[in-house]
Amino acid sequence: MVRGKTQMKRIENTTSRQVTFSKRRNGLLKKAYELSVLCDAEVGLIVFSPRGKLYEFGSPSMQKILERYQKYSEENSMNNIVGEENTQSLKREIANMEETIRLLESTQRKMLGEGLASCSVKELNNLESQAERGLSHIRTRKTEMLKNQIDQLKKKEGMLSEENAFLHKKCAEARYMDGSVSASPTNGFGGVEQIEVETQLVIRPPNVQDHLPVKYLHCNSLLN
Repeated sequence: MVRGKTQMKRIENTTSRQVTFSKRRNGLLKKAYELSVLCDAEVGLIVFSPRGKLYEFGSPSMQKILERYQKYSEENSMNNIVGEENTQSLKREIANMEETIRLLESTQRKMLGEGLASCSVKELNNLESQAERGLSHIRTRKTEMLKNQIDQLKKKEGMLSEENAFLHKKCAEARYMDGSVSASPTNGFGGVEQIEVETQLVIRPPNVQDHLPVKYLHCNSLLN
């Protein structure tokens, strides 16, 4: 005879319900025992009958199972609380960051002259003050950078001047050793010999012949 499928509902007959409870209780205890032996698992099983009688199975013992379960429940509860607090804190932080980003973007647009229609006179005055302070800081920084560049150029100029003087001195010493420069005093232009040339300047009235036409001068030369 084929066994029919058991309907999952309360058995109304008291005797049948008690018989079914006993059979399935024993089968459940047996399965718990097999699970603990075959899989080396710690198993705890507690069953209360309809009349309130306790049936239990614990491997290695019910007391150790309950202590471990209680410890795990407390840790899990604390982890859930901490996780929930962290989640709420992260949500608040994200909301604050989003609001800060929105305000910064709005301020940036207003500093660029965009979206000023909704600004009051006080807000416009604040924006103007911020722009002036920012421009002052920019000019100060620019002045500092230019001063630093000027100082570096001056240092470079001094180094080049010293190097140039050193090269002139070496060149003069080399020429003196070769005998190309006399022992006379030299000026301040790299040891070049100073030569004085005496010239005589004569001032006289202009010659009439200098202003005669070329043809007239040619005729005079033929007559002579």
